[in-house]
Amino acid sequence: MDKAATEMMAEESHRQDSANLLIFIMLLTLTILTIWLFKHQRFRFLHETGLAMIYGLLVGVILRFGVHVPQSMSDVMLSCAVNASPATLLVNVSGRFYEYTLRGEVSQGKGHQVQDDEMLRKVTFDPEVFFNILLPPIIFHAGYSLKRRHFFRNIGSILAYAFMGTVISCFVIGLIMYGFVWFMKLVGQLDGDFYFTDCLFFGAIISATDPVTVLAIFNELKVDVDLYALLFGESVLNDAVAIVLSSSIVAYQPAGDNSHSFEAMAMLKSFGIFLGVFSGSLALGVATGVMTALISLHKFFTKLRDFSLLETALFFLMSWSTFLLAEACGFTGVVAVLFCGITQAHYTYNNLSPESQDRTKQLFELLHFLAENFIFSYMGLTLFSFQSHVFNPLFIIGAFVAVFLGRAANIYPLSFLLNLGRKNKIGANLQHVMMFAGLRGAMAFALAIRDTETYARQMMFSTTLLIVFFTVWICGGGTTPMLSFMSIPSAVLGGSQWRNTKHESAWPFRIWYNFDHNYLKPLLTHSGPPLTATLPSCCGPLARCLTSPQAYELHDDDSDFILNDANVSSMYADVTVSTDASGSHTVNRNRSSTNSTGGGLCDEGLDHELGLAEHEVAIRGTRLVLPMDDPVEPPTTVTLPPPPSPPHSDPRRHRL
Repeated sequence: MDKAATEMMAEESHRQDSANLLIFIMLLTLTILTIWLFKHQRFRFLHETGLAMIYGLLVGVILRFGVHVPQSMSDVMLSCAVNASPATLLVNVSGRFYEYTLRGEVSQGKGHQVQDDEMLRKVTFDPEVFFNILLPPIIFHAGYSLKRRHFFRNIGSILAYAFMGTVISCFVIGLIMYGFVWFMKLVGQLDGDFYFTDCLFFGAIISATDPVTVLAIFNELKVDVDLYALLFGESVLNDAVAIVLSSSIVAYQPAGDNSHSFEAMAMLKSFGIFLGVFSGSLALGVATGVMTALISLHKFFTKLRDFSLLETALFFLMSWSTFLLAEACGFTGVVAVLFCGITQAHYTYNNLSPESQDRTKQLFELLHFLAENFIFSYMGLTLFSFQSHVFNPLFIIGAFVAVFLGRAANIYPLSFLLNLGRKNKIGANLQHVMMFAGLRGAMAFALAIRDTETYARQMMFSTTLLIVFFTVWICGGGTTPMLSFMSIPSAVLGGSQWRNTKHESAWPFRIWYNFDHNYLKPLLTHSGPPLTATLPSCCGPLARCLTSPQAYELHDDDSDFILNDANVSSMYADVTVSTDASGSHTVNRNRSSTNSTGGGLCDEGLDHELGLAEHEVAIRGTRLVLPMDDPVEPPTTVTLPPPPSPPHSDPRRHRL
C-alpha cells in the first residue's frame, strides 16, 4: 500500500471517529435540553437517565439498520489457516512484517458485513474507559457531596444494608440463577458453559443498586429524610461492596483440575481476599485524603490559595490519582476514591480558598452529571451496537425473578432485625419503597461490560442491559405514584426536623466525633479548637507546633459542611446585641454551657453541627438587632434573606 493510500485511510478514520464522538455530544445536548423542558413542566415520570437511554436506543437503531458503509472487500482476506485466535498477529508479506490486532469474532455468514461491523465497533468503547475515566467522578462526587448528618444518624442500618444485604442478595440471586441454568441445560437451551461461580458473579454485579432516578424525585418532593439517607447510603456503599465481591468470586480457585467445584478452603481464601481488598482500598483512600489535607496546610499550598485555578487543578488531579493508585496497587479504585471523597469533604475542603471550594463543588458536580448521562446514553446505544449479544428467554425470566427475590431477602429480614434496636423504626411503607427503589444502573453495567469474552459473560451483559432498562423506566417512572400510594410523608423543616442529634446518633459515632473534633480537625484543618486547648498542658510545645495559626482565629464549632446552593443557611456567633429605642443595649449570650466542661462542649458541638441542614456554611459574626418599630417587642431573628436597608423614616427591624 503506497503512502498516499495510507494517508487517505488515516484521514477517513479520523473523520469517522470525529463523527462518532459528535453522536455522543449530540445525545448529551438533547438530553440536557429535554431535562430543562421536563423540569419546566414538572414532569416526574421519566428521569434524565431514562431519557438518555431512550435517545441512545434511537441512535443505536439508526446506526444498526439505517447506516451502511459502502462495501469494499478488495483488501479483506476471508480465510487464513490458523488454528487459534491470537491477540496479536504478525504477517510476513514479501519480507515485510505487519502487526494485526484481534478485534473480535465475526459471526458466521457475516463476512460481507465487515465494514458495517467496523462502524458499530468504533462506537463501542473500551471497557477500561468506563473504569478509569467515567466511574471515578461519579463515585467521588457521591462521597464528596455526602449529607453526613442523616448518613451518620443511620450509619448502622446503612452498613447492614450495604454489606450484609449485598452479600445476601448475591447468594440468593446466584442460587436461583443456578437453578435456572440447570433447567436450561436439561431442556437444551444452553449453548455454552455456565458454572456456579458464573451465577455468583452475576449475583454480585446485579446487586449493585443505583437509584439515581428515585433519589432525584425524593430530593424534589422532600420526602422523609431517613428514607433518603438509607437509600443513598446503601447505593453509595454497596457499589463498592459489589465490585470487591465480584473480584473475590473471580479469584475463587479450588485445588485440582476442576476449577468450579466447591472447596471450603478456596471459599475462605476468597473471603479473605474480599476483606483484604476492601480494607486496603478503604485505608488507601482515607490515607490519600488525609495526605491532601496535610499538604493543603503546608506553607507552599497556603501561598497557592492566591491562585484558585491552580489550587483547584491540583486538588482535582490528586483526587483522581487516588483511583489510579489503588488500581495500580491491586486494590479497588471505586472504594478508594469513595472514601477519599468523604475524607476530603471533611478535612481538605476546609483548607481551600472560598473560590476553590465553589470551583471543586461545581466541577465534580458537572463531571458527575456528564459522566452519568453519557453512560446511560451509551447503554441504549450498546443494545444495538454490541456485536455479541446473547438473549436467552429462560435466563432473562430467571434473572428478573432472582433480582426481585434477592432484593426482598435484603430489605425485609434486615429491616426486621434493625428495628429491634432502632428508636426510629423503619416502617413497612418505607421498606416497600426501598424494595421498589432498588434500581440497577451505571455500576452494574460497567461490571458486566468489563468482560464479555465467554458465552456466560455475554449472556450476563445482555440480561443486565434489560434489567437496567426495566428498573429505570418502570420502577423509576412509578416512584411518584408509589409514594402517593404508600402515603410517604414529606420532610418537615420545622421543629421536628431539628431534633436532638446527640441522642439519635450511635454511641460509637459520638465517641468518634469527640476525638475528631478535639484532635483530628485541629491537626488537619484550619478550623476546630486549638490543640493547645485540648491536649494536656505537658504537650504545650507540640500542640503549638501542630496547630495552624488560623485555628486561633476561628471558633471551635466552625462548620465543615460543603455549601449547597439549595440549602444555605447562616450560623452566627452566640452574642446577640439588642439596642432599644433609647440607645441602650444589652448583650445576650445564648450558650448554655459557659460553665460546662470540655466534654459538655463537645456534646453540644455535636448537636450544633449535626443538627443543622446538610452542607451549610459558617458565617462567624455578631447578630445586631436594631429595633425601629416597637421597642417593647423582643428582638426576633428573621430566617429570610435580609431586605435592602430601609430609609430612616421607615421603622423596621432587620439583621446585620
